[in-house]
Amino acid sequence: MKKDNNRNQDSRKGSKSGSSKEGKRDFSSTRNDKKTSFEGRGKSESSYKGRSSKDESKGKRWSTEKPAYSGKSKPTEKKEFSLEGHPKKKYTPNSSVQRPAGSYGKSSYRKNDDSKSAEKSGDFKTVYKGRGKDERPVFETVKRSDADAKASKKKFNKVMPAEAPAEPRPNYNFEVIEKKLNKTNKNEAIRLNKYISNSGICSRREADNLIQSGEIKVNGQVIMEMGYKVQLSDVVTYKGKNINPEKPVYVLLNKPKDFITTTDDPMERKTVMQLVSNACKERIFPVGRLDRNTTGLLLFTNDGELAAKLSHPSNQIKKIYQVTLDKPLTRVDEEVILEGFELEDGPVKVNDMQVLSKDRTILGLEIHIGRNRIVRRIFAHFGYEVEALDRVMYAGLDKKDLTRGNYRFLTEKEVINLKYFK
Repeated sequence: MKKDNNRNQDSRKGSKSGSSKEGKRDFSSTRNDKKTSFEGRGKSESSYKGRSSKDESKGKRWSTEKPAYSGKSKPTEKKEFSLEGHPKKKYTPNSSVQRPAGSYGKSSYRKNDDSKSAEKSGDFKTVYKGRGKDERPVFETVKRSDADAKASKKKFNKVMPAEAPAEPRPNYNFEVIEKKLNKTNKNEAIRLNKYISNSGICSRREADNLIQSGEIKVNGQVIMEMGYKVQLSDVVTYKGKNINPEKPVYVLLNKPKDFITTTDDPMERKTVMQLVSNACKERIFPVGRLDRNTTGLLLFTNDGELAAKLSHPSNQIKKIYQVTLDKPLTRVDEEVILEGFELEDGPVKVNDMQVLSKDRTILGLEIHIGRNRIVRRIFAHFGYEVEALDRVMYAGLDKKDLTRGNYRFLTEKEVINLKYFK
């Protein structure tokens, strides 16, 4: 039995050794003078270099060294990044790209590379699309052909002036009230530029240019002195015609939407001046302003003294607005608004605020602050969007029996209250 076991073990060893010999691969190939290499494997696998005379003693058979550079591709070497020896470059912003105020750092105002390249090609242009919920301007890149087509259509859209009111224009006489208040002084001298602007020819700044150019004569003499004062009894001529201070005009308009509050618009958009163009021959201008999408009372006059009084913040002229929000006003926000808070341009204090609807989306707001877009900015500060804004009262004037888009003349009593008592 022992002999049989030994024979079986010998046979197993023989079979193993035989199989190992048979399993060995033959790497023999043609040798040259320097080395023998096996070229049967891919790039990622190691290549058998064969035995050289130097490496036989050391027993090196396999090599993972990269072949020498043949000129087709550069060997990449990792280098540590260092700022040593590099001059510091100063950042210079691109002055050709104009961004709206407060838009820096905002991803919504950054133009992507596609819009920049498209705008450079001349096929597209960036247009103003209005304001977002945060009351910041929003721009959009559109086709130049579409934008030009819309602009051409606007040019032919003539705005018809509002119908003249049924009541005639009143003749104001303030002598009685001025005597009572001891404000009459017929010998009082006024500046020449104010006299010219009151005549309806131009504004005060334009009147200064007329004086400097020598186009104004006082009592037959050319006056080029800035700050020159005249009396009402003096004779002032312009282009050979006598000019006199105009009669005062006071027009109250119930402004509709989509009208710009400006005397002249280079983009030829609809302006409030088109609505009151047939009210009078005198040159009138709006007192303050209302946004394009804000409706309500807007006063026009040629009385610069009254306009300055109503516009100055120290007089605290009260204004009442009806505000429609996109979502209900919370009681917490209502308390904060009534108590007062801070905006980026200073503190905000409202006179009064009342909730007018059951769903708490329609409010009545009384305020005397005259800052730009102040009502919309108040609610945008708390995350609300003003969907509709209507000025229902201004300096004690209301829009009773005054339909949207129409105007009326102020009565003498209303003017006296504004001019002498407000």
